[in-house]
Amino acid sequence: MNNLERIRVATLQYFIRPVASFEQFEEQVSALVETAADYKCHLLVFPEYFTAQLLTLGDIKRPISTQIRDLAGNVSRYIEMFEKLAKDSGIYIVGGTIPTIEDGRDEIFNKCYLFSPKGGYGTQGKLHMTRFEREEWLVSAHSSVKVFDTDLGRIAIAICYDVEFPEITREAARRDANILIVPSCTDDRQGFLRVRYCAQARAIENQIYVITSSTVGSLPQVPAVSLNYGQAAILTPSDFAFSRDGILAEGNFNQEMMVIGELNLKTINESRSGGTVLPLNDSFHTAELISHVSVVEI
Repeated sequence: MNNLERIRVATLQYFIRPVASFEQFEEQVSALVETAADYKCHLLVFPEYFTAQLLTLGDIKRPISTQIRDLAGNVSRYIEMFEKLAKDSGIYIVGGTIPTIEDGRDEIFNKCYLFSPKGGYGTQGKLHMTRFEREEWLVSAHSSVKVFDTDLGRIAIAICYDVEFPEITREAARRDANILIVPSCTDDRQGFLRVRYCAQARAIENQIYVITSSTVGSLPQVPAVSLNYGQAAILTPSDFAFSRDGILAEGNFNQEMMVIGELNLKTINESRSGGTVLPLNDSFHTAELISHVSVVEI
C-alpha cells in the first residue's frame, strides 16, 4: 500500500508537566503536531503514558490503580482530539498510549493508537506488563499482535517493555513491516537502556527502521510519573547504506525535543535482499536449528 519512497518522521521527548484542564493538555499536543507539520513530516510519534499528566486533574492522593482507571475515562476525548489533528495536519500520528477499558470487559489495558490522516485509527495493546503495571496499576496484558498497512508502508508497534521480546518484531518483519514504533516511559537510566539496546538490536536483526519516543521531566506529586529518563531516537540497520552507528537521529537526554529524520524505504527493502548480511531471511534457518536443541554433559 506504500506510495512513498522517502518519508520524514518526527519522534518526541515529551515533557510531562501538570495541566489545569484537558484543554491545556490539548494545546500542548496540538502545538507539537503543528510543529511536525511545519517540518513537513509524514509521521509523528508520542511516547507511552504521556497521557499520565492528565492525572493532575484529579485527586492524586488516591490509590494509583484507581487513578489509572479514571484516566481511561479520557479515552473518547483523546480519540476525538487525535483524529482531528491527524486529518487537519495530514500526518499519521502515533498517539502514545492511554489506559483503555474495552467494550464488554472490566480490565484496563495499556493501548497505543495509530491515527490516519484519512480518518480512523488502529490500536496495539501492550503485550507484556512491567511489574509496577501488573502489581500496582493493575493493568492487564493484551493478546494480539498487529501490523498496520499504511501509505507509509507497513508499521508495527512494540510498547516499551514489549521491544525486549524479539519474537514480536521478527513476526512483524516477516509480514513486511519496515518501521517499528517503540513508545516508551522509563524512570531511570537502567530502564531506558534496556529499551534502547533492544530497539537497536531489533533494527539489526530484522533490517527495519525503529523509532523510539520517550517521556522526560517529572511530576513529583504523581507517583505514576514522578521521574522520567529518556531520549528519542531513529535507529537503522548497521550496513553501508545506512547511518553511521545505526543511528539516524537522536535527542539530548532528558530535554524537551522533537527528533526528525528521513527514512528511505527503498533502502530497507533492498537491504533485505542484498545487504552485507541477511539476518531476516536467514532467521528461517535459525527456526529450523532451534527445533533440535540438545543438552550435552561434559
